[in-house]
Formats: sequence, C-alpha cells, structure tokens
Amino acid sequence: MDTIFALASAPGKAGVSVFRISGPQAHSVAMTLCGTLPETGRGVRILCDSTGDPIDEALVLTFRGPASFTGEDVVEFQTHGSTAVMTSVLSALSSVDQARQAEPGEFTRRALENGKLDLAQVEGLADLIDAETEAQRKQAHLVLSGELGILAEKWRKDLIRAASLIEVTIDFADEDVPVDVTPEVQSLLSGVRQDLERECAGVQIAERIRTGFEVAIIGAPNVGKSTLLNALAGREAAITSEYAGTTRDVIEVRMDLAGLPVTLLDTAGLRETDDHVESIGILRARERAEQADLRVFLAENSENLEIDMQMDDIRVAPKADVRTDTVSSVSGKTGQGLDQLVAKITEVLKSRSMSTGIATRERHRDAMQNALKSLNEAQLVLEHGPELYDIVAEELRSSIRALEMLVGRIGVENLLDEIFASFCLGK
Repeated sequence: MDTIFALASAPGKAGVSVFRISGPQAHSVAMTLCGTLPETGRGVRILCDSTGDPIDEALVLTFRGPASFTGEDVVEFQTHGSTAVMTSVLSALSSVDQARQAEPGEFTRRALENGKLDLAQVEGLADLIDAETEAQRKQAHLVLSGELGILAEKWRKDLIRAASLIEVTIDFADEDVPVDVTPEVQSLLSGVRQDLERECAGVQIAERIRTGFEVAIIGAPNVGKSTLLNALAGREAAITSEYAGTTRDVIEVRMDLAGLPVTLLDTAGLRETDDHVESIGILRARERAEQADLRVFLAENSENLEIDMQMDDIRVAPKADVRTDTVSSVSGKTGQGLDQLVAKITEVLKSRSMSTGIATRERHRDAMQNALKSLNEAQLVLEHGPELYDIVAEELRSSIRALEMLVGRIGVENLLDEIFASFCLGK
C-alpha cells in the first residue's frame, strides 16, 4: 500500500494540530521532517521543511504495525495549532515522494482491511464522531467497542456447530449414527433465533437514538404551537402572530432532552381553509405528524383534530396562563407547565430507548433479518427428518453468510465507498 498522510485534527486555529502518517514508509517519511525518531516511541523534535528551515517544535509519536490503529507503521506529529504551521507541515509532507495525501476515511479503511476493525465498528466510529448527545455517544461507543461483532461471532459459531452436526448425519446417512443430533441442533437454532429477533426489534429505536426522535406539536390555528416551540427551544425559531395560519410549513428545532436527540416539529394549524398555500402546509403537517415518533396535542380534551392519538401521545390544554380550571395545560408565553411537559416527553422517549439493541442501522437489520429468514426455514425443514437434512445445511450456510455480511467479512464491497466518503481526511 501507499504511505499516506493527513491532518487528523480539525482545520483552522487551535491549541494543537495533529498530523498522521501511515504505511510501509511512514518512519522514513517522518524522518525527512524530524531527522530521527524517538527510540521510546515518543519525544520532542524540530520539524524542518525541504530546505532545512525549521517549521515548529513537535511531539512525535511512533506506532509500529500491527500494534497501531491502521495495523501499519504509523507516526503522528503534534504541533502548535496555527494555520501557518499546519500549512507548512502539509506542504513539507507533500514534497516527499514516498507519501501522498490520504483520501476521506482511508486510515479507517486500512484498519478494516487489516483486521483492526470490523464494518460495524467502522460505522460505530463514524457515529461517535457525529455524536451530539450523551445517548448517541454511549450507543456509538458500544458499537465501536465491537459488541455487535462479538454477538455476530457467537451466533456464527453456534450455527457452524449446528451445520456440522447436520452434515455429519448426511455423511453417514447409510450408517447408524449413534446419537440423535436433532435436539442439540434445535437448541442451538432456537437460541440464535431469539437473539436475532430481539436485536431486530431494537434496531428502530437504536436508529432513532442515532438520527434523533421526532416530536410533533399538533393543534388548531393560533392555539400557541409556535410560542410553545420557541419556549422549548429557548429562542425565536418560529414566527408567532395573533393571526391564524401564520405557520405554513413544518419548522424543525433540534434539541437535547436528557441526553436524547430530539427534533421538535411545529406544524401548521389544523383547520378547513380555502387558502391554497395554507392547505399545502396543513397536508404536510398531517403527514409529518403521522410519521413522528411522538405527538403533543395542544388542544382541549373535547377538541377533535381529526388525527388519532397513538400510544404514549400527550394531550395538554393550551394557554395555561389565562385558565382558571385544573386541566393539565401549558403556556409557551409564561412557561407555566413547561417543565412538566418536557419531563413527560423525556419519560416517554427514555422508556422507548430502554428497548434498544446493539445494532443501530437499517443495514444491520437487513442482514439479521436475512439470517433469521434462513434460520426459520432451516428449523421448519428440520422437523421433516434426516431425509431433508441437506436442505437444512444449505439454509444454515445462508444464515451464516448473512451474519458475515453484518460485520463486513463478505459481500459489502459496494458499500465501502459510500461509508468512507462521510469520514474526514484524517480519519
């Protein structure tokens, strides 16, 4: 492989800039700038350009493959984080014939190709870099730590054991097999199936933690939805007016509620109207409300908004600041009832997030569902006896291949370019 280099920290002025070099010539490339490498793996050196002029004093770290992130020889320079130093170091590295600028995600791609990470861990790393809330960080770290790969390997070993038992029976079909393998095979398949069903069920919630829950505020025109959104967001995100029909489109505000990523949706007021533009906004409001993970109905208990409440949806009366009754209500204008509403939304979403699994992406669910489908077929055919064991064995092989695709061992080459394109140059 080529030796590659890149700025691994964010571009622009900072306290420290980090430069990473990886590949078979990483040490010799680094020595063209710093002269000698520290024998202990870390030390301070003066970096110089191709003419010998000093660029900066840097902390130099060396990692010999395969004990490095990429599995190759790696050198890192930690310099002062000025734009001028960054430009000079990159220019000096570019002048070395033995190295080239890394492409987006190329360091991580080499880690995958060298067996340092599986594909699920690569996706977990991407999610960790993008994490904005505590729940996202924890979930991404769980995947990055290899928990999904460990699970997949356990399932794979159980299926390989089951397949080997079946194939032994096939090989000795003309002889008396001393032990009936069916009970052990059934036990192995049932255990894997239960695990796969549980993980498949948790993917939707896990994906919501990764991308964000959507909470739609629904109500009649001029009931205070935009004012409530602004109060929840802590800023003027939506235009408020005493005139009905001000909100024509869905307004989105991203929030962090108790570590969970939440997108609040302010929708157009639901009513009959002859205004063509407003009617489009109402149609969009209905569509987004139906697709949202949770709906907050800002309406009186007797009011019918022609959208059915679903499990866990919240109904709260508007304009608590002018009410004299004891009905649960909220006012975006004064903040009355706001804490209770936020607590209720958080309680519902936290309760749902408890059912999350380790798998976090639709790709994970597809692979697991394919494995589950073949597994179910194998169990059905298994009941018909040894005469059809060759079909059982083939279904088990299909299930094993699906699990290998889950962690990127086979059949994912077409996904790699898309996945790594989202990474920065230094990762």
